[in-house]
Amino acid sequence: MPTSVPEECAELVPALRTGHAAILEALQAAGLAAPPYPQPLPAGNPEGIAAARAFVMQGVLKYHGLADWDWRTAYLPSISLNNDAAQTLTWVQFDPRLAADEVTIGGVPAGGRELERVVRCLEFVREQARISSRARVLTRNQLNGSAADGSAKGLGTSASGSAALAMAALTAAFGPELGAHPRLLTCTARLLAGSGCRSAAGGLALWLSYPGIPHADSYAVRLDMQDALRDVRLLTVPLPSRAGLRTEAAHMDAPRSSFFGAWLQSRTAEVLQCIVAAQRGDWQCLGEWAELDSIRLHGITMSGSRANKIFAWEPENITLFRMCNTLRSAGTPVYCSTDTGPTAVFITSAQHADAVAQAINATLPGAAVVRGSIGGPAQTVDALVARQQLES
Repeated sequence: MPTSVPEECAELVPALRTGHAAILEALQAAGLAAPPYPQPLPAGNPEGIAAARAFVMQGVLKYHGLADWDWRTAYLPSISLNNDAAQTLTWVQFDPRLAADEVTIGGVPAGGRELERVVRCLEFVREQARISSRARVLTRNQLNGSAADGSAKGLGTSASGSAALAMAALTAAFGPELGAHPRLLTCTARLLAGSGCRSAAGGLALWLSYPGIPHADSYAVRLDMQDALRDVRLLTVPLPSRAGLRTEAAHMDAPRSSFFGAWLQSRTAEVLQCIVAAQRGDWQCLGEWAELDSIRLHGITMSGSRANKIFAWEPENITLFRMCNTLRSAGTPVYCSTDTGPTAVFITSAQHADAVAQAINATLPGAAVVRGSIGGPAQTVDALVARQQLES
């Protein structure tokens, strides 16, 4: 199943495809090659039930722009860290008696674009399983053990929601073995939100993509092994977007930026550096890239339109990035990262987490600081217990 190539980037595709091959070679050398996409798939269960949870993620090497909006493939590969400070819990039941999919997000029936994106993922699972049953879906985002109020933007809940939905739906249809298949799972998780494939893989995850990449080749693989990043701490400062930012608007604008082509062409070398850093547990190298690419990401997004520029940051972001520079100048290793939106995540070590939290509190009195570590991959949970939690 090949994906589409936007006309404006067609001349860059040969170089991007060559870069993809170089990344695959590096993964093979590091012992990180993914298993092949499972084919053929068995017939699925038309009355299956399952539940799963997945963690939010924070970008290291970011992405904006979708080369294929239906298959949600990106122009370039990207890397992120799963953050266990927040997660999504999702329950799925296929029921032949339903006339249409029923989706409830945070206790509220979904509609519009939200519902469309969930149904896209469910339709793919139904097609692969050769079943026609509609589904009931209950899902909720949880921040540090409590329900998130939804005001923070850039927390990564679309990624965790994608991963949890994909694992729950695949497990309901095919059972736990195929539901956890790393290639099938991450490819499916991509269909709601591209970064969902990295959330599904867990830890420090790489999503492979370029314009025209076949669906089965646009998957995610975990890069950190054997607790190499166990000392990393993630301090999240949830911030609302006063501008009413929509991620899909940023995806539309970014490819129009004059900086976008240079961003694409530099990515292969950066990915290869991050693979090496992951193998040696060099979290500071990863933090440096996360902070730098936060700034590049927003520069690209802000310069994608002549008429209606997207300013995704809030004033607090400038203050927090400056605070990070001050801390590093004084000898504290810490890096500030933002994705689509103002929410900031500080990457540091366990030894320095208290000092960073104190600095945040002094810089933004009253701001919430949610502590976390590197989160693992998406996992199935007891379906009955999950339903009770989601309905309470």
